Amino acid sequence: MVEQIYKLTQENKKTIEKIIMDENIHYMHMILNKGECLPEHVSNAQGVYMTVVRGRLSAKLGEQETHEYPAGTVLKIPFQTKMNICNKDDDTLELIVVKAPAPLTDSKNIKW
Repeated sequence: MVEQIYKLTQENKKTIEKIIMDENIHYMHMILNKGECLPEHVSNAQGVYMTVVRGRLSAKLGEQETHEYPAGTVLKIPFQTKMNICNKDDDTLELIVVKAPAPLTDSKNIKW
């Protein structure tokens, strides 16, 4: 086999998986239940793309009010934008987060 295979968790419990973390891309899979949030942080990549796979994302980006995004939505979040990412909905929220190109600085300061 020449390809590499990666598996995503198929559950409903809180999950934050760093699937691919190399010099080209950071590919993360996240599952959040009602009331669960990511730590507030600032985007550290030139391109942060957040795909809502299922559920409804509540996101406060920068100084704007919180907006809600349904499944099937892809957000592109600008570099150095403060992010508050939560699930305020009853349904489980599942996200794919892609940072491309990969950040030059590591995100070890974010307590996932």
